[in-house]
Amino acid sequence: MRIDPTDAAALLDPVATYAKAREDSAVATMEVPGLGTLWIVTRHEQAREVLTDPRFRLARESYAMRPDGLPDTPNLGEMDGQDHARLRRLAAPAFTARRIAEFRPKIEGTVERLLDDRAETFDLLTDFAHPMPIEVICDLVGIAEEERPMWRRVGIAVASGQGQAFQEAIPEVVAGAKAAVARARAEPSGGVLADLVQTEATDDEIVVLVWHLVLAGQVPGNLIANAVAALLDNPTEIERMQEDPARAVEELLRWCTPQLLTVPRFTTEDVEIGGVPIPKGERVTVSMLSANRDPAVFPDPDRLDVTRTPGPHLAFAHGAHFCLGAALARLETEVALTTLFTRFPGLRLAADPVRVPDPGNWRLATLPVRTA
Repeated sequence: MRIDPTDAAALLDPVATYAKAREDSAVATMEVPGLGTLWIVTRHEQAREVLTDPRFRLARESYAMRPDGLPDTPNLGEMDGQDHARLRRLAAPAFTARRIAEFRPKIEGTVERLLDDRAETFDLLTDFAHPMPIEVICDLVGIAEEERPMWRRVGIAVASGQGQAFQEAIPEVVAGAKAAVARARAEPSGGVLADLVQTEATDDEIVVLVWHLVLAGQVPGNLIANAVAALLDNPTEIERMQEDPARAVEELLRWCTPQLLTVPRFTTEDVEIGGVPIPKGERVTVSMLSANRDPAVFPDPDRLDVTRTPGPHLAFAHGAHFCLGAALARLETEVALTTLFTRFPGLRLAADPVRVPDPGNWRLATLPVRTA
């Protein structure tokens, strides 16, 4: 099946689009302007294989949306092999489950503060879901308070994921990251930066890592917005979610992950995926959403069930490139959802949410809610 990236109906309802593609074949295709054919793996078994098979390699040009203005240094999403392992090893200690769990009180404080004094009607996406992760990233990285107004402003632009505002934010992010690295070297004060400047990582590598954290740090915001929309559309799940929020988060990750596609990989030789031959040198990506709705792995996959026994979803990818910030994203989402529905038990939609027709992400443009 060929997926049309210009078909707004298909982009606004990727669940139905990928369900048809997955039923038809393990691999769909999409013609991307300027890039050519993108081969999209739709089924869970083949998706896991591609994400661990060394015949599918990342390359600098695989990150098609890499913005201008960043140091000429690849980030974790553009690297394979020893270089990737080295840089990931340097950053990994900050993202262990135990260290992230210790960060819970700060996340709870941030969530409570953002929910204080909310008007009866507000846009949950722009007033809460998007600002929250940038505050958390600033705390985690160790951004000084006097530098945070810029990070808050550009964080919203980065959350947009595209367009002029996104491009214009890059120089400020880079300049801010360079200033933060210099400050961390001169006056270590805690946070990821304080740890990274003590490692072998170069300043350029640290700056790109900070950019990677800022960019990836917006995923929980889109996930939280998707999750709230899903729960409000399935209100019987809200109380069940509160009974076991960690389990509920896993189901929401499976059911409404905002990332539709992984970073493309290149075939290093002729390959076959689920009986579909793909020549050497082609771009191959995995549809996380499609794999997570594969009925061969998840019974009744289109039903949201927050008490479902967690299965092997691919919301954080798989293999060597499994998301470094997975524990943080899980905790942010859990704290955000439990606090939100505890503070506002009568929360409901104030108007229909609006989705962005984006071939790479399943995300909202607005999420207007009423608290009572």
